[in-house]
Amino acid sequence: MSKSEAPDALLLLATGCAHCPVVLQGLNNLLKQGKIGRLEAINIVEHPEAAQRLGVRSVPWTRIGGFELEGILSPGELEHWTELAGEEAGNASYLSHLLETQRPQRVIARLQQDPETIHDLLSLLELPETPIAVRIGIGVVAEELQGTPLWQSALEDLLRLAQSADPALRADAAHYLGLTRSSAAADALRGMIDDSHPDVREIAGESLGLLHGEER
Repeated sequence: MSKSEAPDALLLLATGCAHCPVVLQGLNNLLKQGKIGRLEAINIVEHPEAAQRLGVRSVPWTRIGGFELEGILSPGELEHWTELAGEEAGNASYLSHLLETQRPQRVIARLQQDPETIHDLLSLLELPETPIAVRIGIGVVAEELQGTPLWQSALEDLLRLAQSADPALRADAAHYLGLTRSSAAADALRGMIDDSHPDVREIAGESLGLLHGEER
């Protein structure tokens, strides 16, 4: 990682916090190595307004580039997130982390701030190594955003997934196409009614029912 690519980091800590010195030392080492461009550390006992502004309720709390991370982080974990902050695939990894740690609302907030992030979210469905907790989390996000322009912006990605050779992906696509509540999804879902896999056929039928219900 070049100096121009090195992300900045922010650490919120508190006097008496047992884990904060570990994270601070790890970040300091990355700063010395040039893997972090700038490090700011704030003691929230002295500056509680910093925690209030960021909505932070516990420390240590770390921001590396655009990634907000909670709790103790080992030197290896800090370096991992520092490297991901400079990679194209880093955002998908961060979304996966948030969902695996059961923070779908954080994912929704991130999508609302940057709608293009929805492509990174859906890319996780195509990775065989994506944990089941993350797949469930994507479903929670989709249910929350159903019918919104934001979820409708996923239509192109979902139409592509609907053509996958993997029936599990086609089934996911059928479900999520229904949640767009968009008539533009109807043709694809009608085609999936005759899918070779029974799960896809069933879910496509249910999703078409949802779309027809919206039209009435």
